[in-house]
Amino acid sequence: MNRLHIPTLLLAVVICSGCAGGCSKPASPTSTTPAVLNLPTAAQPKLQTMKLWLGAEEMIAELALTGEQMQTGMMFRTNLAENAGMLFALPMPQRASFWMLNCPLPLSAAYIDPDGVILEIHDLQPHNTNSVVAASDRVQFVLETNQGWFQRHHVTPGTVVRTERGTLMDLYYIKR
Repeated sequence: MNRLHIPTLLLAVVICSGCAGGCSKPASPTSTTPAVLNLPTAAQPKLQTMKLWLGAEEMIAELALTGEQMQTGMMFRTNLAENAGMLFALPMPQRASFWMLNCPLPLSAAYIDPDGVILEIHDLQPHNTNSVVAASDRVQFVLETNQGWFQRHHVTPGTVVRTERGTLMDLYYIKR
């Protein structure tokens, strides 16, 4: 499995689909797109996938492992299977902030702590460039999926996310 090695600056720019279904927005006091960013202009190919369990619910998630993959996220994608999503890992716990620049799909994003516990779930509107800022400063992972997936599958804050290879922290950080 690839390991996540992403400079912090790139990570701040990433996460489409909620940034990954949306997009991770650079931390800034304004909601305008900085001109210095080299923003993607097309959807990226399907990324490496992994099976996740959210409580008893199963999902196949694409893994955004590089800065470019995270920055592109779900931009320009026009469909997403019902039990599919995209998982992003931040370099350290933080107050995540996501937007939907160039993302035509309505998405939901789960903000997840280092222990794999869902802290918050937010609906993200297509093409909305206003940041959806986490209430918690303990967000280390973000999982984006079709809007309403969490509700339809009775996945709520407090649910633990596991992978076919162990915990989220094991997957991304311990096995370096």
